[in-house]
Amino acid sequence: MLFWFTRSSQLRLLVVFGAIVATTLAGCASNSGSAERNQVVLADGQELGGYNPVSGYGELGVSPIYEGLYRPQGASDSAVPTLVPWLATAAPDPVGPKRWRVPLREGVTFSDGTGFDAADVVATYTAVKNPEVASEISTHVEPITAMTADGPHAVIVETSMAADPTPFLLLGILPSEKVEAAPAADWAVNTAPVGTGPYRLESLRPDQAVMVARDDYWGPPAQVRRLIYTYTPDDNVRAQRIIAGEVDGVNLPPKLIDSIGRDTVRTVAVQSADWRGVAFPSGNPFTADPRARLAMNLAVDREAVIRDVVAGHGRAAITPIAAVYGDAFNPDARFAFDLHGAAQMLDDAGWRIGADGWREKAGVQASFDLLYNAQDTLRRDLAVAFAAAMKPLGVDVRTRGTSWDEIDTRFGDSAVLLGGGETPYSIDSQVYDTLHTRVPDSSPYANPGNFTAPGLDGLLEQARETGPGAKKDALYRQIQAVYVAEPSYVYLAFLDHTYGYRDHGWQQVAPILEPHSHGVSWGPWWNVAAWAR
Repeated sequence: MLFWFTRSSQLRLLVVFGAIVATTLAGCASNSGSAERNQVVLADGQELGGYNPVSGYGELGVSPIYEGLYRPQGASDSAVPTLVPWLATAAPDPVGPKRWRVPLREGVTFSDGTGFDAADVVATYTAVKNPEVASEISTHVEPITAMTADGPHAVIVETSMAADPTPFLLLGILPSEKVEAAPAADWAVNTAPVGTGPYRLESLRPDQAVMVARDDYWGPPAQVRRLIYTYTPDDNVRAQRIIAGEVDGVNLPPKLIDSIGRDTVRTVAVQSADWRGVAFPSGNPFTADPRARLAMNLAVDREAVIRDVVAGHGRAAITPIAAVYGDAFNPDARFAFDLHGAAQMLDDAGWRIGADGWREKAGVQASFDLLYNAQDTLRRDLAVAFAAAMKPLGVDVRTRGTSWDEIDTRFGDSAVLLGGGETPYSIDSQVYDTLHTRVPDSSPYANPGNFTAPGLDGLLEQARETGPGAKKDALYRQIQAVYVAEPSYVYLAFLDHTYGYRDHGWQQVAPILEPHSHGVSWGPWWNVAAWAR
């Protein structure tokens, strides 16, 4: 019998489970030198559970438990992965204006023994679009307007755009019987998942999840037979555990990763489209001024941020479009570090230095709170670095760590250190929600200040309607040029996700370009089912 607890109960039980964790890890450590063992123990900084694809788990087709119609595939992290058929058997076939037929794989079963067919695909995508389900990723599949079965082994996808829908068809598929007419946060699959993937969940506690390889999996059986995830929220504790040999893999912040590299522990930095930046409130007179936002962009030395805050593990960010997008990236759309020019711009806009050293205009001070998730040390460091960059400009930025529960209520009056890049395998998804004027179903984290440069919405909509090629790339280069003339954020960095692992003789699969999501479901372990001796 599986018992699950609320977050508050979970915190109270951590002390109780401490002895269990120590016993489990000691057992894992005793095997750590054996090249014959067939399990991998990973220290995860994220809470365990929440295994619901309708809420975003396995959203990009990368999960030990779930699979999508397509999934990413790449030889390295230096390019956007290609999207290959997985539960589908071929690329979407256009069968009419904005209509596509997707053939499905036959002979696939879920981990509960039921068969996979078109009804499961339709039920999963219908649930994401259902307002009563309150899916957190509904806007991520917004271009899909309808999904219907075409017999048991194909689906018809209708879209609001002319472009190939493959990037929106990566979501992990649930059995239709597991789809509930209730908010997704309350579904049974959050703690008792059922998917078509190579692993099934064997046990789940607040401190540990154990996944085992399925003998009835439709593809080649996984050689790594057990995946053990231990909930270890503290960065330093994760570092200590891999050094001590208690676990085989960890994700760590960039400044901490170099402290664990040694003969027995290897480290890797994986390129990502995961950005960090400052989103501004519309309710603050200073941040609502377009000239102020432009001046703040000029006043940040992004190369210093990369060097000093992320220890070189990243690249400067100007917009949500990274250089990895090739011809769609506009290298001329940038902000040169120019503190003097930023100060002159604020002077011209009427924000003048007052007697106290801070700028003000009509009795209003150039001042705002900058909130960040208190559990995230990297966001803290980036927030502090941004505030320090604003001080010579005469802008008072007060940083404060807090909970997401509070942050969710403060977007109207406070700046927030945000991250993004949840769906980078579609440049449309990477950019649209972040820069477009908010729509009724927008996530609270999508353009929270609702600032949009003139003409930008139309360009974003036109780009999304355009298929891959030179025309689409040119539109995105233009989007970046329009954005930098009147920015809504201060983007700081694209991060490299940094990991440590013990090499026990496995032939690992090379990491791919990663999304905002990271942790030990990515990095060297994103396709652990394909590891071989």
